[in-house]
Amino acid sequence: MHCPAHPECNTTCIELFISTSSLPFFVSWLNPLFRIGYKRRLEEDDMYKVLPEDGSERLGEELQRHWDHEVQKAAKELRPPKLTKVLIKCYWKPYAVLGIFTLIEEVIKVIQPVFLGKLIQYFENYDPDNMDALYEAFGYAAGVCLSTLILAITHHLYFFHVQRTGMKMRVAMCHMIYKKALCLSSAAMGKTTTGQIVNLLSNDVNKFDEVTIFLHFLWVGPLQAAAVLGLLWVEIGPSCLAGMAVLVILMPTQTMFGRLFSKFRSKTAALTDNRIRTMNEVVSGIRIIKMYAWEKPFSALVNDVRRKEISKIMSSSYLRGLNMASFFAASKIIVFITFTVYVLLGNTISASRVFVAVSLYSAVRLTVTLFFPSAIEKLSETRISVRRIKNFLLLDEIGFSRSTQYWEGVPNVLHTQCMLSSSPVPPSNFPQSSLLSAILGELPHDKGVLKVKGQLTYASQQPWVFPGTIRSNILFGKALHPQKYEKVLRACALKRDMELLPDGDLTVIGDRGATLSGGQKARVNLARAVYQDADIYLLDDPLSAVDAEVGRHLFEQCICGILKNKPRILVTHQLQYLQAANQILVLKEGHMVARGTYSELQRSGVDFTSLLKREEEGPQAPGVETECRSPCSRTLSQNSEVSHTSSIRSVKDGTEQLPAEPVQTVVEESRSEGTIGVGLYVKYLKAGANILVLIGVVLLQFLAQAAYILQDWWLAYWAGEQEKLNVNGTVTIQNGVNVTEQLNLDFYLGIYAGLTGATLIFGFARSLVMFNVLVKAAQSLHNRMFNSILRTPVRFFDVNPIGRVLNRFSKDIGQLDAALPWTFVDFIQIFLQIIGVVAVAASVIPWILIPLAPLIIVFLFLRRYFLQTSRDVKRLESTTRSPVFSHLSSSLQGLWTIRAFRAEERFQNTFDAYQDLHSESWFLFLVTSRWFAVRLDGMCAVFVTITAFGCLLLRDQVEAGSVGLALSYAVTLMGMFQWGVRQSAEVENMMTSVERVVEYTELESEAPWETQMRPPPEWPSQGLITFDRVSFSYSSDGPVVLKDMKAMFRPKEKVGIVGRTGAGKSSLVSALFRLAEPEGRIYIDGVLTSEIGLHDLRQKMSIIPQDPVLFTGTMRKNLDPFSQHTDEDLWNALQEVQLKSVVEELPNKMETVLAESGSNFSVGQRQLVCLARAVLRKNRILIIDEATANVDPRTDELIQKTIRDKFRECTVLTIAHRLNTIIDSDRILVLDAGQIHAYDEPYTLLQNHDGIFFKMVQQTGRQEAVALLQSAKQVSSTLTQQSMSTSLSHCSLAVK
Repeated sequence: MHCPAHPECNTTCIELFISTSSLPFFVSWLNPLFRIGYKRRLEEDDMYKVLPEDGSERLGEELQRHWDHEVQKAAKELRPPKLTKVLIKCYWKPYAVLGIFTLIEEVIKVIQPVFLGKLIQYFENYDPDNMDALYEAFGYAAGVCLSTLILAITHHLYFFHVQRTGMKMRVAMCHMIYKKALCLSSAAMGKTTTGQIVNLLSNDVNKFDEVTIFLHFLWVGPLQAAAVLGLLWVEIGPSCLAGMAVLVILMPTQTMFGRLFSKFRSKTAALTDNRIRTMNEVVSGIRIIKMYAWEKPFSALVNDVRRKEISKIMSSSYLRGLNMASFFAASKIIVFITFTVYVLLGNTISASRVFVAVSLYSAVRLTVTLFFPSAIEKLSETRISVRRIKNFLLLDEIGFSRSTQYWEGVPNVLHTQCMLSSSPVPPSNFPQSSLLSAILGELPHDKGVLKVKGQLTYASQQPWVFPGTIRSNILFGKALHPQKYEKVLRACALKRDMELLPDGDLTVIGDRGATLSGGQKARVNLARAVYQDADIYLLDDPLSAVDAEVGRHLFEQCICGILKNKPRILVTHQLQYLQAANQILVLKEGHMVARGTYSELQRSGVDFTSLLKREEEGPQAPGVETECRSPCSRTLSQNSEVSHTSSIRSVKDGTEQLPAEPVQTVVEESRSEGTIGVGLYVKYLKAGANILVLIGVVLLQFLAQAAYILQDWWLAYWAGEQEKLNVNGTVTIQNGVNVTEQLNLDFYLGIYAGLTGATLIFGFARSLVMFNVLVKAAQSLHNRMFNSILRTPVRFFDVNPIGRVLNRFSKDIGQLDAALPWTFVDFIQIFLQIIGVVAVAASVIPWILIPLAPLIIVFLFLRRYFLQTSRDVKRLESTTRSPVFSHLSSSLQGLWTIRAFRAEERFQNTFDAYQDLHSESWFLFLVTSRWFAVRLDGMCAVFVTITAFGCLLLRDQVEAGSVGLALSYAVTLMGMFQWGVRQSAEVENMMTSVERVVEYTELESEAPWETQMRPPPEWPSQGLITFDRVSFSYSSDGPVVLKDMKAMFRPKEKVGIVGRTGAGKSSLVSALFRLAEPEGRIYIDGVLTSEIGLHDLRQKMSIIPQDPVLFTGTMRKNLDPFSQHTDEDLWNALQEVQLKSVVEELPNKMETVLAESGSNFSVGQRQLVCLARAVLRKNRILIIDEATANVDPRTDELIQKTIRDKFRECTVLTIAHRLNTIIDSDRILVLDAGQIHAYDEPYTLLQNHDGIFFKMVQQTGRQEAVALLQSAKQVSSTLTQQSMSTSLSHCSLAVK
C-alpha cells in the first residue's frame, strides 16, 4: 500500500484495486488517505495521480478520431454527422459489460422477498415443537441476510464503474470542445460567446456523469417487472394485476414528467447562458458601470433574466417535487389497491402475503418509478446537451470559412496606411488590424492570393496575457536562453519592473493579467513576440499604451534595435516614427492608394501628408535620436496603485533605465475549512421563507411520515386480527344459526383508505412546499449576492480574477437552483424514513435498541471520519475546476496570438493537465463515496441480521404481522440508509456553495448610492472643482498614491494632466469618482462630494475611459441604458462623433444587437461610442482618461474637435500620453509621485528647462518638440488676447 503523500506511486495501487474490485472491502487502499484527511486539510499533493487510461489527452484523442471519421463519412453520405453515434461507438463495449452487475443485483432483489415470505410463514404457522420448521426458518433468515450482503457489494461495484465511464466521456468531450475552440474562425466566434462555451464545459458535459448511471435500467426495469408479476401471481393471484396496473400507469406519467423536465431544462439553459454572459460583461466592465452610475439598469437587466430563469426553475422543481412525492406514494397506492381488490374478491389477508407483496412491490418500485424514469429524463437531457455540443463542434474553423472579408456586422473597409516593416498609419475609425489579421489568416479573403513565406509572430493591439508567471508569458513555450532573455527584457523596458516585483519575473499574474498595469501588459505582450525567433514580425500598435519616452525606447531599442534585421510590419499612430520606415503603404477605403518611402510620399502630395504637420526643421536621419534623457514613463492605467520614483541608473549600453510600474498580487481563493455550521442552514432557509412558514414545513414533514408508517402498521394490525380469528375460529349463534365471526370489512378498509389518502395529501404537500422554499432561497441569495457585487468597491475586482467571481454565479448558483433543493428534500424524507424504520423495529423487539446503540456510535464516528476527508475532496474538486475555466476564457481572449505563435498544441496540453488534475479530485470523490457506502451497507446488513435472528430467538413473544413489518422495513434500510447518509454528506458538501454565495453577499460595501443630502437638480452649474488636502489610497492597507494634494480646476477650464508612470494621474480620477474613499475634501461647485450619494456624484460627471467598453445589447441601450433620451438626441450624438453613417449601415440600425463586448467595432469606433455617451449626458464636467491612446491621429483629432465644440462650456480634465492632445489646454497639471510638481499654462511650463514637462516634450523628438512649443505659444497668446479683451470690456463698462 502506498501512502498518498507520494501520489506518483499510487497509480499501481489504484490499478490493483480496479483489478481486484470484487472484494467486499475493495477500497481499503484508501485508508491512509482518510487518516491524513482526518488529521489535517488535504492538499492537491495528497491526491493520487490520474490513471493513464483516464488521461484527458488519451481519452480526447480517441473520441476525436471517431468524430473526425463520422464527419468525413457524413459528408460522403450527404447527411449531418451524429455525435451520439460516435459516443456509442466509442464506449459501448466496456459499458455493456457493466450490465451484468445490474442484472445480478435486480435478481437478488426479487429473490429476497421470497425468503422473507417463508420466514413470516413460520411465525404464522408457529409450532414450538416443530424443530425442522425452526431450522428451515433459520435457513431463510440466513438467506435474507446473505442476499443483503451481496446486494451491497454488487451495487457499489456497478455504481463506481458506471460513474467512471461517465467521467471518461465528460473528460473526452471537454478535450474536444477546447480543441475546437482553439480553431474557431472569426465568423464562428460571432455565432458563439465565451459564456456559451464556458456553459458547455460547466453544465452540458456534466450530463454524461449522470446519464451513465441509469442507462442500464432501461432494459433491466421491464425484465424485473415481469419477474415480480410472476411471483405475485403465485402469492396473491389475479389481484396483483390491479397493483401492476397502477405501476404501468405510473411509468408513462413519470416519463411525461421527464419529458416536461427536459423541456424546462433546455429553456433554463438558454436563460442561464444569457445571465452568465451578462454577468461576464458586468464583472469585466464594472469600473465603467460604476463611473457611469449604471448599476441600476444592469441590475434590472440581470434581474429580468434571472426572474425568467427562476420561473422555469420553479416549474421544473415542482415537477421534481411531484415526481419525488409520487415515488414515495407509489408503493402505498399500489399496496392499497392490490389489497382492496384482494379482500373485496372475498379473500382473507395474512401477514406473509401482505409483506411478500409489500417487499416485491418496493423492489420493483425503485426500478420502475425512479431508475427507469430517471434513465428517460437523463437521456432526454443528455440529447439536448449533445445537440448543443454537436452544433458547437460543427462551427467553421480557420481556413474553412469562405465568407466575404467582413467583420461580423460591419463592412470591413481597410482604411489602413501601412508602412511595411514599420508603420501602418490608420486615419480612420475602421479596424486597421484587418490587414494584419488577413496576413495571419484570421480573416478569409475572397479573391486574389496572399502568400506568406516564413514564420510569423504577432503582438496584438489589446495586450493579452494568460494566468501564469511573467516569464512563462514571455517565453511562451520557448527554452530560456538567459542572455537573449535579458536582452529582450531591456529592449522592452521591463528590466526595472522585474526588479521591483516581489518574485521578479516569476511573479504570478492573475486572470487577464489583473495584477499588471496596461503599459506592463503591452510590454510583456511585445516581449513575447520579440523573444520568438520568427521570420516576420507583425506588431499591431504596441506603442499606444506607453508614453513618449517609453515609446521611443521601444522603437529604438526593440523595433529598430533587436529586430533591425527582420521584416517588421508595424501599425502605429505615432507619426514621428514614420521617417524610420523603409516603406509606407497607404490604404484608403480598402484600396491601396500609394506606397513608397517617407520622402517619396511627401513629394507625391497624397492625402497622407495631411496627417503630418509639415516639418519645419531640416531633414533628419531615419535612425532617430539615440539618447533618452529623462526617465518619464507611460501614464499609468487604472490599476496603478503604488507610485515608484526610481533612481535613474545607467546601464552598459548607454540608455537609461526606465522607471517601473507597480504590480498587485492576486489574492488566493478562500477555501473554508471545518464543518458547516447550523447558522448557515438557518441563513439558507430564512432566505426562502419566514419562521412561521418554516415551522409549518417541519410539522408537515412529521405528519407525512406518521401517515406513511401508520398505513403499513394498520395493514399489519388487520392481518394480526384476521389471524386471531382464523386460529380461534370464533363462532356466534344468531337466531339459532351458527355463524363464523368475520372482521368488519367496512371499518378496516375505511381506516386503511383514510390513512392512504392522508399519506398522499401530506406527501405531495411537503414536497411542493419544500421545493418552493428552497428555490425562493436560491433566488433571494442570488439577488443579494448580485447587489453586493454591484456595491462593493472596485478594489475587489482588481484582486479577484473574473473566473472566480463568475464561478459563484455559474457553478454555485447552479447548485442552489437545481441540485441542492432536490438533495435537501431527498435527504429530509429519507432521514425521517430511517427514524421510522428504527422506531418500528424497536416497537416490535424493544431490546433491539441494545445492539443498535454501538451501531449508532460506530456510524457517527464513521460519518465524522468520512466527512472530514470527503468535504476536503469536494472542495478540492471545486478549486481544481476553476483553472479549467480560467484557461478556457483566457485562451479565447488570446486566440489570435496563440494561433499566430502556433501554440495550440501547448495550450491543449495545459488544458489536458488542468483536466487531469480535476480528474484526480473527481476520481477521489467517486472512490471515497464508495468507501463510505460499502461500510454503511455492511452496518445495515448487521442490523438486518440482528432483526431477523432476533425475531427467531424471541419467537414465543412476537406476532407474524409485527415480524413482517419489522423485517420488510429493515430490508428497505439497505440501500436507503447509506443513500440517506451520503445525501446528508452531499447536502453538507453542497452547502459549501451556499457558504461561498453567502460570503459574497456580505462583501464590504462602498458608500450609499443616494443619501439624505441631495445636491440641487441643476448642480454643478459651473464646474468648479477644488481638491483640499486630498490623500488617496486604493485600500486601507495599500500605499498612499495621492499625497496631501491641493488644486483648483476653474469653471470651463481645459486642464491636461501629465506625469511619469505611477505619478497618480489615474488615481486623481479615482479619487474624484470616489472609487475608493479619499481623505481630505473634494468640492464641486461648493458641494462636498463625500457627503452626497455616489450616484448623485457620478451621474454629474462624464468620463471617456481608457479602455472603451461596449455591452451586449442594442446600440440604443449602449448609449442610453436609462431610456432618458429621444431618438433624435441619439442620432444627433452619433452625428457629432461621425458614427451616424456606420450605425445606419447596420442591419437594424440603432436596434442592432452588438456582439459580445462590442467586438464588431474597432477600438476607435468603440471610443467614439463612449464619446457619444458623454455628448448625450450634457454634464458640466468631463474627464478623459487616456482616451485617445488606441486611436489613430484622425480619430484623435475628431475627438479633440468634438470636445472643443461640444464641451466648450464644460470643465475638461484630460489625462494624456500624446502631448499634442493636451498642449492646447488652458493649464497643465504635472504630477510626480502623487504630488503636484507644477501647475500652469503650457507655455509657462516650457520656459522651465529643469521641469518634468519640458523634458517630456524634448523626448518626443526634435520636430515634434518644436511643433509642441509652437502650439503652446499660440495658446498662450490667444489666452493673453482674451484676457485683455475681457479687461477692456470691463473697463468700458466701468466708464459708462
